[in-house]
Parts: sequence; C-alpha cells; structure tokens
Amino acid sequence: MLPTTSKGRASSSSTSRVNSSTIPQYLRRIIKWQQMDIEYTFWQMLYLCTSPKVVYQHTKFHKQTKNQWARDDPAFVVISSLLLAVAALAYCAAYDHSAGHAVFVVISVLLFHFLITGAGLATCCWFLTNAYLREEAPNSHVVEQRVEWLYAFDVHCNSFFPMFVMLYVIHYFLSPLLVAHGFIPVLLSNLLFMVAALYYHYLNFLGYYVLPFLERTTFFLYPIGLVIVLSPILILSGFNPSRYLMNVYFSQRA
Repeated sequence: MLPTTSKGRASSSSTSRVNSSTIPQYLRRIIKWQQMDIEYTFWQMLYLCTSPKVVYQHTKFHKQTKNQWARDDPAFVVISSLLLAVAALAYCAAYDHSAGHAVFVVISVLLFHFLITGAGLATCCWFLTNAYLREEAPNSHVVEQRVEWLYAFDVHCNSFFPMFVMLYVIHYFLSPLLVAHGFIPVLLSNLLFMVAALYYHYLNFLGYYVLPFLERTTFFLYPIGLVIVLSPILILSGFNPSRYLMNVYFSQRA
C-alpha cells in the first residue's frame, strides 16, 4: 500500500505544480493580443452553438499535443468579456441614459454574471470531480490524473457562450415583447431562459464526459431535471424573468 500512496501523492503534487505554473502564464498572455488565436476562438464559439461535441473532440487533440486539458490561450475569455460588455452597453443605450449607471451595469455583468460566478461554479465542479468522480487507479503504475482548475473554468466559459447568445443577444431583440404584461411574454421569457439553462448544463456535462478518467459524469445532467420541473411552476405563477431582470437594472424604464 505504501508505494501506491506515495505515487498518488507525488502525482498530485506534480499536477499542482503544473497548475500553479500554468495560471500565471495564462494571466500574462491576456495582455498579449499577438499570441492569441482569434480565428480559432470564433470557430469554437460557432461550433459550441451548433455542434459542441466537435469542440470537445479538439480538446482531446489539445491534451495529446500540449499535455493539458485546459486552454493555454486566454482569447476565449477575452473575446467573451468584450462581447458581454458590448451587449451590456446595447441594453444601456436602449433602456438607460445615465453614463455612470451604464458603467455600473457593464462592470456588474462582467464580474458577477461571468467571471466571479464562473470562477465559483468552476471551483465547485473542480472540487466535485477530483474528490468524487475520478476513477480509482487499477494499480500503482497508472499515472494519476486530475481535473485542472483552468479546464473547469474553460468548461464554464464554453457553456456560458451559447447562453450569452440566447439571454443577451436574442433576448435583446425580443425584449420589447418579453417585458410586456400578459401570459404570452411570461411564457416566451420562461421558455427562453429554460432552453438557455438546459443547454448550459448539457455543455457542462459534455465538458466532463470527455475526460476519460472520470466516471458518473451524468451527475452534471441532474440540474436539467430541476429546470424542467421549475419552469412550468414559474410560468403558472406568472413570474417573468425578463421583466424581473430589466427591473433590477433599469427600473425606471422596464
């Protein structure tokens, strides 16, 4: 038992060293536009909305060539943040006339809707997968693998982008209808939010399903059942998520 335990710990410590050295390098590359693969990032964004399994097939290739599951290119996070800021400004232009409030909305959306919430969700998934969903090594000669925190954050970013398209872009153009009074706006708003949430959790599941050293990854599909159960309840209760959020950010116009 001692050799197995010591090797597992050695592997874990080496993995931690790799992750600790990768994150600062990742952060340094954020300000280096020349090193970002913008074209590949937009390709990923397109296929996350149309054929997400293709994106995660490329994740396997990335592991084979660079020996890590996580992206080493921060372009996806940078471009997602820019698109989110533009979308927030579009809402401010349509529903607000205060420059100071617009700055508050943009910062709030970037930090709380995307980065801070994403970091929190990624940390939860990172902990759960490493603590409970990893396959036990059959013998001491198998190298122990762990989910990288950056990969967990990548999975969140991948899952978030189609939700961004639905709840920030499509929602923007439909917002005059969605924030109106009546049953139809309530129904359409809840359906839009439901589809966005379902697709988010499905992509979250795909991100961990592709890792060969994890088991019971269907755990990440469980929230889908909760969304399906809650959506009819919210519709019948008359709750309109679009109107609610617009009142939170633009109470004087929604």
